[in-house]
Amino acid sequence: MRPVVLVVDDEPLQRGILQTILDGEGYETLVAASGSEALAAIRKVPPDVVVSDLKMAGMSGIELLNALPQETAPPPVIIVTAHGTIDSAVEAVKLGAFDYMTKPLDKQKILLAVRKACERSAMVKENARLKRELFDRFRMEGIIARSARMRETVDLLRRIADSPATVMLLGESGTGKELVARAIHYNSSRRTKPFTAINCAAIPETLFESELFGHEPGAFTGATSRRAGLFEISNGGTLFLDEIGEMPILMQSKLLRVLQDREVRRVGGKETIRVDVRIISATNRDLEREMEKGTFREDLFYRLNVVNVELPPLRERTEDVPLLVEHFIQKFNAEFCRSVHEVSSEGMDLLLAHPWPGNVRQLAAVVERAVLLSDGEVLTGAEIHRQLHTRKPAARSPLEFPEEGLDFEQLEKELLQKALARAGGVATKAARLLRMNYKAFLYRMEKFGLRAVAENHGEAGGNSSGE
Repeated sequence: MRPVVLVVDDEPLQRGILQTILDGEGYETLVAASGSEALAAIRKVPPDVVVSDLKMAGMSGIELLNALPQETAPPPVIIVTAHGTIDSAVEAVKLGAFDYMTKPLDKQKILLAVRKACERSAMVKENARLKRELFDRFRMEGIIARSARMRETVDLLRRIADSPATVMLLGESGTGKELVARAIHYNSSRRTKPFTAINCAAIPETLFESELFGHEPGAFTGATSRRAGLFEISNGGTLFLDEIGEMPILMQSKLLRVLQDREVRRVGGKETIRVDVRIISATNRDLEREMEKGTFREDLFYRLNVVNVELPPLRERTEDVPLLVEHFIQKFNAEFCRSVHEVSSEGMDLLLAHPWPGNVRQLAAVVERAVLLSDGEVLTGAEIHRQLHTRKPAARSPLEFPEEGLDFEQLEKELLQKALARAGGVATKAARLLRMNYKAFLYRMEKFGLRAVAENHGEAGGNSSGE
């Protein structure tokens, strides 16, 4: 599709020269003899670029620039001016014109300016398209909700989306907490600002402060340049703190201060930076229990938990499974160039009966494999059964409780030892296996005299051992 250039000039000869030059280069050229005529043409066929004379009878080029429709991104405007009015042209650029050219026009210069303006216009349109796609993808209607529980959840999300309140998302792993966080953001007035997500469980404790607040050069070894933190990057938008229960206790107090004061200070810096960031957090842990253990701050909990949204596990919303399956089939058909149309009734029965410990994430993986490996247009019961049983989880031996009771501290110590052994002696991995806060895990290691291999966090060296 050829770029459209609108030429606006009250001199017929000048309009004709520009139209001939632009037509010869493959542009679709429209012409207008005045500013008002140009505005009428723009309403009918929005151009990619406008080339306008500065001084015209009636509406000037600057007045035309100010009158362009603002509902969507206006086209770049190139102002054409005589030598004696260059100051006015420069003023037009300050007011938003893309560029200005002086008369008599040089063919190569005007073509170069138009080409650059077309590139700018294409980039702006592409950005707008991507933003529309993001909104379409994460609009509330895009959350699959046939079941009563999910319909209630979507109704709650609609009501809270455009409020400034912090939101805490609760639910098992794989229930779609980040998807919901994005939906909240893109249905709020912050939708044009950044949405930033961070997994608190994946950040080493020593890097947490720098990650969230940024740092100045020389703040610590390896900090060779200034870096903006996630709060600065997300300014005006939303910051999603996933697995908030894994945040170290020291960082919890610093996060609380930011929520109270609405300002951050980079590591090694003296300047305070005002930030306007909406916080959405998520966890699959019982934070009230963590507060009782002293591993999560009560004051931070109440700051984050102004509104809480509990996402039901897939096994409690089986009415949504057929719609989710249809959605994933369409998605993976496009991704893998397949033509699967449906799942057989036998296959759907298997999907409906499955307990889905991994929730929607697990369902997506099963459908993805089935679509990728299927040769037909219907996913059969045998294919679904095969994908559901590609990996059987290791059987867990039930905990035996003897009549005479048991030594709880000895049991706790053995669990720590087994987790350390499974994790190769790495404390962070062992804590994750036991779904424990890292600080709480270190406390118990010290309590029982256990040791871990050295890590980047500076833990004590040596292999895990007994007392």
